[in-house]
Amino acid sequence: MSEPLVEARALHAYYGASHVLHGVDLRIGRGESVGLMGRNGMGKTTLIKTVLGIVRARGGSVRVRGEDVTRAPTYRVARLGVAYVPEGRGIFPNLSVRENLVMAARRGVEGRIDWTYERVLATFPRLAERLGHGGAQLSGGEQQMLTIGRALMTNPELLILDEATEGLAPKIAREIWDIVRRVRESGIATVIVDKNFAAVSAIADRSVVLVKGEVVFEGASADLKAQPELRSRYLGV
Repeated sequence: MSEPLVEARALHAYYGASHVLHGVDLRIGRGESVGLMGRNGMGKTTLIKTVLGIVRARGGSVRVRGEDVTRAPTYRVARLGVAYVPEGRGIFPNLSVRENLVMAARRGVEGRIDWTYERVLATFPRLAERLGHGGAQLSGGEQQMLTIGRALMTNPELLILDEATEGLAPKIAREIWDIVRRVRESGIATVIVDKNFAAVSAIADRSVVLVKGEVVFEGASADLKAQPELRSRYLGV
């Protein structure tokens, strides 16, 4: 197998005295889409944050593009081509839509500029209509589009989306899923955390299910879809 874009091995992570991740492995290939699933509180966001260096691993290792980033600062992980769309969006409410996008613009790894300002606006026409609006003036769906657009402005090789449709109206959620699908089809690897199993499995090549900080399933999304008993036990769907 070719070298993965991201490879985490035997990760252990804590919040204070609480042991959250118990020896978790995660491998993401170039251009691959992975669905990261599990009920609330099972360690999905902690795993993402540990890969990014926001939470420090107490055991195990993380490599991005072959480089050991286990103890590296988060900005180093970002410069290796990893972009993060966090739960809660994290836009700058006091900046305009234009400013939120432009401040994130940079070349990707090896100087690539696949996602320009113009391409982002073409992908998110709602944002193009609201360039002068402050981030706080946008609806929840528009804020999510802005967060994804801002991440794409970094020209990433991997886009991590944590609960990208949380709290959105069904119509807006469908728009977000369509955008995620188009991003994935553009060749960017994706990690998708979401409670909507049907939507995630329709996009993701593989699925990883966490229960209490341990991987209980890893395999093709089609295989997970074909096991309703397993889904009911671990996901409640």
